[in-house]
Amino acid sequence: MAPEITAEFVWSHIPRRPRESNKGSFGAVLTVAGSACYRGAASLTVEGALRTGAGIVTLASVEPVLAAVSARLPECCLCPCEPGAEGGISPQSIPRILRQKAAVLLIGPGLGYLAQSTARAAETRTLVKKLLTGFSGSAVLDADGLNAAASLMNAGEELPRPAKELILTPHPGEMSRLTGLSVEAVQADREGVARRYAAQWNAVVVLKGARTVAAAPDGRVCVNPTGNPGLARGGSGDVLAGMMSALLACGLSACEAAACAVWLHGAAADRAARQKGEYGMLPQDIFAHLGQMFAENDR
Repeated sequence: MAPEITAEFVWSHIPRRPRESNKGSFGAVLTVAGSACYRGAASLTVEGALRTGAGIVTLASVEPVLAAVSARLPECCLCPCEPGAEGGISPQSIPRILRQKAAVLLIGPGLGYLAQSTARAAETRTLVKKLLTGFSGSAVLDADGLNAAASLMNAGEELPRPAKELILTPHPGEMSRLTGLSVEAVQADREGVARRYAAQWNAVVVLKGARTVAAAPDGRVCVNPTGNPGLARGGSGDVLAGMMSALLACGLSACEAAACAVWLHGAAADRAARQKGEYGMLPQDIFAHLGQMFAENDR
C-alpha cells in the first residue's frame, strides 16, 4: 500500500522565498485554456497558478476568454489567439503560442472537444500534439488535453510530450480513455494502474478521485489523504492543474509538484467545507484557504 502524502512532506518541499527574490525567481507558466463554452475553466486555472506562487502566468486563448480573465485577474499576461471551431483556439495560433517564454506549459482546461463538435476535437488534437512536442520545458496535460491525447494514442500515435517532464492529471473516465481499461478496472486497482502507466508513458500520473494517487515513472507512488466530496463539481480540477503548474515552475520536480499540489488542494477544500459545507462550497473558495495555509507556514 502506497504511503500517504503528509503536511511535513509538503512544507519541506515548498521553500520560503529569499528576500532578494524577483518574479523571474519563480518561473513562468504558459496556460493554453478556455473556449466560448468554458471561459471559467481558464480563469480558475490561471488563478490556481497565480495563487500558488508562479512568477509570471500567461494565458493563451481567444478574445472572449481573455476579456473575462483579465477583468478578474489583471496579474495575468495575455496571448491573444485566433478563434477556431465552436469558439475555441485555432491551430493557426500555434507559432504565436510557442513564441511565449515559459518554463512550464499547461494545456487542456476548457479547450473543448467532442461535446462541441468533431471540428473542435480535431483542432484540440492538433494543438495538443504540436504544442507539447514543440515545447522546450515541462508540461501539465489536463482535461480536454487528455481526451485529445487519448484519441491520438488510440489512432496509433505516441503520447505527445515536451522536452522535459510531463504530468498527466486524469480522472477515472479520462484514464479509461487513455488506457483502454474500463472505469471499473481503473478503480479496482488505482495504485497499480497509475504506477504501470507512469512507467509506460515516462510521465507522472495523477489519478484523481477520492484518495488521489500520484505515481512517478521510477515506481514511486503516494496517496493523498486530504479532500472531500465538495470537490466533486466542475472547476475543481482546473484549480488543481494551475496549482501543479506553478509548483513545477517554482522548481519542484514533477513528482514533488504533483504530490504537494494535490495535498494543498484537498487541505484547502477541507477548510472550505468546514466553513460552507460540501454542498455549498465552490472551487473558487479554495483560494482563500490556500492563502491562509501559506501564511500559517510562512510561505
